[in-house]
Amino acid sequence: MNRTLAFLCLVTLFGSCKPKSETAEQASLNPQPVAETTEEKVPFHWEAANVYFLLTDRFNNGNPENDINFDRVNETGPLRGFMGGDLQGITQKIEEGYFTDLGINAIWFTPVVEQIHGDTDEGTGNTYAYHGYWAKDWTALDPNFGTRKDLENLVKKAHKRGIRIMMDVVINHTGPVTEQDPVWPDEWVITEPTCTFQSYETTTACTLVDNLPDILTAKDTPVDLPDALLAKWKEEGRLSMELDELQLFFDRTGYPRAPRFYIIKWLTDYVNELGIDGFRVDTVKHADEKAWAELYKEASYAFETWKKKHPDQVLDDNPFYMVGEVYNYGVSGGREFDFGDKKVDYFNHGFQSLINFELKSDARKSYEQIFKKYSNLLHTKLEGVGVLNYLTSHDDGSPFDKDRTQPFHSANVLLLTPGTSQVYYGDETSRDLTIEGTEGDATLRSFMNWEELDSVSTREVLTHWQKLGKFRSSHPAIGAGKHKRLAKKPYVFSRTFTDGEYRDKVVVGLDLPKGKKSLWVKGFFGDGTQLYDTYSETLVEVKNGSVTLDNPYSVALIELAN
Repeated sequence: MNRTLAFLCLVTLFGSCKPKSETAEQASLNPQPVAETTEEKVPFHWEAANVYFLLTDRFNNGNPENDINFDRVNETGPLRGFMGGDLQGITQKIEEGYFTDLGINAIWFTPVVEQIHGDTDEGTGNTYAYHGYWAKDWTALDPNFGTRKDLENLVKKAHKRGIRIMMDVVINHTGPVTEQDPVWPDEWVITEPTCTFQSYETTTACTLVDNLPDILTAKDTPVDLPDALLAKWKEEGRLSMELDELQLFFDRTGYPRAPRFYIIKWLTDYVNELGIDGFRVDTVKHADEKAWAELYKEASYAFETWKKKHPDQVLDDNPFYMVGEVYNYGVSGGREFDFGDKKVDYFNHGFQSLINFELKSDARKSYEQIFKKYSNLLHTKLEGVGVLNYLTSHDDGSPFDKDRTQPFHSANVLLLTPGTSQVYYGDETSRDLTIEGTEGDATLRSFMNWEELDSVSTREVLTHWQKLGKFRSSHPAIGAGKHKRLAKKPYVFSRTFTDGEYRDKVVVGLDLPKGKKSLWVKGFFGDGTQLYDTYSETLVEVKNGSVTLDNPYSVALIELAN
């Protein structure tokens, strides 16, 4: 809510305040530029970000004309073929304000590089590479997802709205071998043994699953480019350009022409050319950790190079961001992941953050247990780094609330727990995760349920996620601040965040009774302090150490009114 309107309401009502959209007079007092200016003053911190994660193919179909390519027409298992979602579809929702209304300030979408052309059956139904994790050519985009121009447009549209873009990247493996997609040369990949995950060696020097050739990321031996890739580039008329760029890269860096360095060059090109803000790195623990430090070094170089070339498009001075998927890493483990026979600190190898697989089980604890635990860990063992929390994801068959019976509680836990939050597409609309007939993780990947937004129940859920998300994005204290309980019943807590001269402090109440309620804020906000509850859009004043609200809501999101 705009503070000008807030003060007018304070003078005239000193109680509940109508939303700015309800009258023409209020609208005239709340011009859009003022709101934009206020939002721009909130510093962005990855540690407090609200990230939206989506499957590119499953979110929104912006261009039906690119739905079929490379003769991908064979019948597949349920939800195992391309369904039409693309980069244009994501951009449409950016322009419509869908992400802004959710308080999203970073978007992570599944890989969009060119995928294998054929289909394969790995025991879960005939499958095409709709998910983006089966790369065929890292230098090109898959036409099912869109064009380079589409990606460039997406990044620009997002940046104009203060939304960062994270690309999902894979170095660990190629796509499966099919009739249309031959195996890469022996000097590039291994095809056996399959990982058993009993030790460091049996997790890194192996193939993740059968028929998923593993890139030899640990070797420094120079290799030639595959003949099939050279022939492809020649047919597409870009062979000389690609070879010239590789020469420049290896001349500048001095790296040997080992497999991982080719891929690092290809992936960081997207940063250098488009200003991508960060990488989400797939299958981190299945590759030698030195590869990730090298990836981060080159991505950072590319990001700074892009900034120098486009000073008018730079959002802030944040460095390049990299978050890793170290499968089964949990925040309680601190900085290290334990392979059994070896521990690795991935934060020392290019990562500012790791995906936290622990919140989905912690979500069954009390709010205070969760919030206190995460605040303490992030300000002790994990001081200076971060974790990306989630409750639902694309390959976790045991999400919290799979049946979507607790959407309000899920929002409270995910969006108010210290750390970076990851909203999985459809969390905010209770998208079905139990699709009949699906095998494996396909059930988690249905098309976004846009058609259900017309229902009252879905709108109520979405509105709740929007209110919490906007409050989070407006207040770095929620994700990056220090937590303190102010009262047990009703449950009230505070968060405080300081960064140089910037200071942010908020109070939140959960599980509040309907009707009239008093929230204890003594010791945090002094008597006479004017506050604003963004959830109910109500101005209040601290009296005798507390504030009083009278509304049907169980949540209060309280900030300073000036």
